[in-house]
Parts: sequence; structure tokens; C-alpha cells
Amino acid sequence: MSMPFYVSPEQVMKDRAEYAQKGIARGKSLISIICTDGVLLAAENPSKSLHKIGEIHDRIAFAGVGKFNEFDQLRVAGIRHADIKGYTYSREDVDARSLANLYAQYLGQVFTHEMKPLEIEVLVAKLGIEDEPSQLFQVSYDGTVVDQEHYVILGGEAQQLHERASEVLLEKLPLDESLPIAVGILQGTERVLTSDDLEVAVLKDKGQRRTFYRYELSQTLDILGR
Repeated sequence: MSMPFYVSPEQVMKDRAEYAQKGIARGKSLISIICTDGVLLAAENPSKSLHKIGEIHDRIAFAGVGKFNEFDQLRVAGIRHADIKGYTYSREDVDARSLANLYAQYLGQVFTHEMKPLEIEVLVAKLGIEDEPSQLFQVSYDGTVVDQEHYVILGGEAQQLHERASEVLLEKLPLDESLPIAVGILQGTERVLTSDDLEVAVLKDKGQRRTFYRYELSQTLDILGR
């Protein structure tokens, strides 16, 4: 009888992490910035039908990078979770932190126990009201949750984008002023992203219950000029 092939748990976790990281890095990047008048979410996404950014609840947005079918399942699950919690208790009880923790538990479970990890990273963004600050929660493929205070960058060449962002995102600016900066971070110096290459959405309080607004192509064109 042959002995089973042994692989140490440390090597298994390392291989899964490398597999997920390579899959995420092949995708196009996304950035979210907390601004003085809301939260900006901008992604490199030439598709007009497959959205990386979506609405979860009144003041909560979702964004994902990596395999679309994998992170879109989490978006739909988040909407159901928010609806059930809001109906059972109240709409004010739906918060970004609990939703991020829910995603983290699921991603961590898959990463630890399944053969193939999910090749995704997700963002949960919430618009603050009154004295409550806006929140950005980054959830990685292994279930790690990071609370960011100013901006989040997901997917693609994240490390290089972080270096660019640290040089230009020194203070909070209005939404319309932040968009050209966000696009500049995404495109770098070797190429130019136009409005057709982008998906842009914001969380902005306009005196209504819902705060999620997706920019039309014409709006992005007016701000960027291209």
C-alpha cells in the first residue's frame, strides 16, 4: 500500500494565497476615496453591462475585483442580508462593519477548507451621516478585513497604485476634484483612460434615503474632458 503524498499545512496555505493573488492581479484595478462631500468609487471597466460597483443599502456600496461571477455572488448575498436585517429590526441597524465581517467569514471559510480559494477582493463603503465618519472596509481573499480611513485600492498592480496615491492623496477633496486624481492613479504615466474605460459611482447625500448614484458617461466626460 502506497503512502499518501504529504504537503505541510503551511505550504498549502502559501500555494492558495499565491493562486488567489495571481488571479486578482490579472484583473483591472479599482479605487475608492472618502471625499469632503461623499465617497467616490472608480474602476477601470470597459464593460457597460457587468458592473464592479453596486448598491447594497441606503448608504452602503459594494465593489469587487477579480472573477466577476465570484464577487457578484457576494454582492447579491449582501443585498439579501441587508434587506432581511433591515426588515427584521430597522433600516438604521444595517451597517457596513457587520456586512464586511460576513464577507470575511465566508471568504476565510472558503480559503481554509476549499481546494480553490476565491480570486477576489471586495470593498464595503458606507457614507457617514452627521458626526459619523464614512467608512471603507477592504476584505481580502483570505478573509482579512482592513478598515481604511482615506482610500482603498483593489486589484491589478495595487502596490504601484498605492505609491502613486500616497503622493497625491494628501487631503480630502470634493468628489468632482477627486475623480481626475483617482483616474490618474489608475492609469499611471504610460497610458490614458477615457470615460469609456471607466465605471464611476458615488455615495452622496442629496436629502433622500438612498445615496448611491452611478455616473453616466456624459457626467464622467464633463469632469474628465475625455
